[in-house]
Amino acid sequence: AASDLYKRQTIPNGVTSIGDYAFGYCRSLVNISIPNGVTSIGKYAFYACHSLESITLPFVGAEKDGTENTHFGYIFGASSYQDSSRYVPESLKTVIITNGESIGTSAFRNCTSLANVIIPDSVTSIESSVFYGCSSLTSVTIPDSVTSIGSSAFSGCSSLTSVTIPDSVTSIGSSAFSGCKSLASVSIGNSVTSIEDYAFSGCSSLTNVSIGNGVTSIGSSVFSGCSSLASITIPDCVTSIGYKAFSGCSLLESVTIGNGLERIFNGAFGGCTSLSNITFNGTKAEWNAIMKDSMWNYNTGNYTIHCTDGDISKS
Repeated sequence: AASDLYKRQTIPNGVTSIGDYAFGYCRSLVNISIPNGVTSIGKYAFYACHSLESITLPFVGAEKDGTENTHFGYIFGASSYQDSSRYVPESLKTVIITNGESIGTSAFRNCTSLANVIIPDSVTSIESSVFYGCSSLTSVTIPDSVTSIGSSAFSGCSSLTSVTIPDSVTSIGSSAFSGCKSLASVSIGNSVTSIEDYAFSGCSSLTNVSIGNGVTSIGSSVFSGCSSLASITIPDCVTSIGYKAFSGCSLLESVTIGNGLERIFNGAFGGCTSLSNITFNGTKAEWNAIMKDSMWNYNTGNYTIHCTDGDISKS
């Protein structure tokens, strides 16, 4: 094991493997950097490194491009992601990943003390539940190389404050950011074509949402319970607004809807009690031609629909 006399360790570039317990019980170790040449890291390699604050590593889990033991807690002794919160040191705040094409399912799940993760440009996929329950995560940069964000990828990241989803991303999975209670700002890139069910549900601090010009559908309950959202612009490319998409957005006052809309599902704006203005980028005849389920606007404010050729009051 490395000596506890050293708080920071850089492993030489010629090393390709780190064995079991290699740095186990190095209680003074604060920072360590693992080079890209390393292809395997043993279980318990950093067991009981209770002072570790940051780690730089080329991949997450036991081995590069591995299919088993792909969770971050493995190198600290966790048998599965369910045990990560017990084994990953509470002192560890920053993880820098330097290589790899994907971050596997549940890779950082339940790493409740982790505050900052840096993802390299080589990563193209953030899989399901990668950061699920990372309640201390405040900062994560999604690089331009990423094309998909899996279901529940950031669910329960209650300290995350803002997210920019780059133009490279084409899909945002169901519940991807659900329960991110501190998330105030979201920018969705132009390549995203669909925002899946519950993607931002329960983001109660969300005040600013920018939806890219590639989105064609907004799924069920996508923004349900976003109780701080005051306005939203739905671009012309969107053809459907899903079941309860904005339900419970009690401060939502203003909605701008593009003229590509074909259907509004039940409860889409249910409980939007402050709703006063809907601006539709089309004529009254085009608004009336949109298929609207009977309860699409239950329990809303007394809004006015502003069309290009006049106004329509709530009926």
